[in-house]
Amino acid sequence: MEAVAGLDLSPHDLAGIGRAGVVDRGELAAEDRTVELQRLPGVARLLALLSLLQARRDWPGTVLADRLGISLRTVRRDVDRLRELGYPIAAAKGPDGGYRLGAGTQLPPLLFDDEQAVALTIALQVAATTPGNGLAEDAARALTTIRQVLPARLRNRVNALQITAVERPGTPAPVGGDVLLAISAAVHAREVLRFDYNAAPRRAEPHHLVTWDGRWYVVAWDLDRADWRTFRVDRMSLRTPNGPRFTPRTLPGGDVAAWVSETFRGAVCQGTVILDRPAAEVALYTRDGVVEELGPDRCRLTVASWSWPSLAAAIARFDGGIEVVAPPELSEAFSHLGRRLLNAAGGS
Repeated sequence: MEAVAGLDLSPHDLAGIGRAGVVDRGELAAEDRTVELQRLPGVARLLALLSLLQARRDWPGTVLADRLGISLRTVRRDVDRLRELGYPIAAAKGPDGGYRLGAGTQLPPLLFDDEQAVALTIALQVAATTPGNGLAEDAARALTTIRQVLPARLRNRVNALQITAVERPGTPAPVGGDVLLAISAAVHAREVLRFDYNAAPRRAEPHHLVTWDGRWYVVAWDLDRADWRTFRVDRMSLRTPNGPRFTPRTLPGGDVAAWVSETFRGAVCQGTVILDRPAAEVALYTRDGVVEELGPDRCRLTVASWSWPSLAAAIARFDGGIEVVAPPELSEAFSHLGRRLLNAAGGS
């Protein structure tokens, strides 16, 4: 049986649904279930119809009638009942007409299969226990609502899984859901954002809303500085209304994930070395880099860091011979690092 959020069902209705068995989400086997569906109570038949409407975009009325083992007249009557419950179901006229479940102005009751219900509760647990995300209270209330309507078998599975998100020190300031929605709307509508950033007025063309290391950022074209920037959302104070519409620009590299990774990693210094260590061993400890096998105990490593000394130190952690391939700055960094280590060891 699927979990239903928001339907006001009587004990008699619930008992009838339980006797009817599982209502399959998506493709119902017509030959196997027609006789059974003909005996379903009204509410259970509505759930079966709703499950079909959610499974794909368009459904001809004759196919729905065949799947549910009912007449076209009953299909029309059940569709009207779902509309009364708040489901925006559009109908197409004509001999090939059918039905489509669309978006409405209000959130109607929702239907989830077992896997969706479990995934939803896990996501809500993470959101409810993550400090500083601005959504914890709303997520906790939603989690309580979902748990109240879960069947016993699902409730036991969910209750056995207790999740607590642990943030490292320096938790960012919370960001409210209304702020995230406002920024997302501007990204979708391609409207210039007007906001104060660290008390300074700014204007930017928002292209992406991303999360990185527990913080929310806007990837945008800064109109005042004529360059790409990432703005921390918790430092933004939005102004209204938004600015004019803009034509989207092409992000350097075209991949927002790669661009954000490079931006926050600060990998401005890249070098290549040959290590006297097995490639498989080096790869285990290389998060952002390329490892090429040159032999059983020899490999080429290309990696980057925020400075040449830090890059040299990161490579030096591998216990083996190091041959610098490029660039000269990396060789100089190794010489500098060697002198520092020699001094630390008390040498001359």
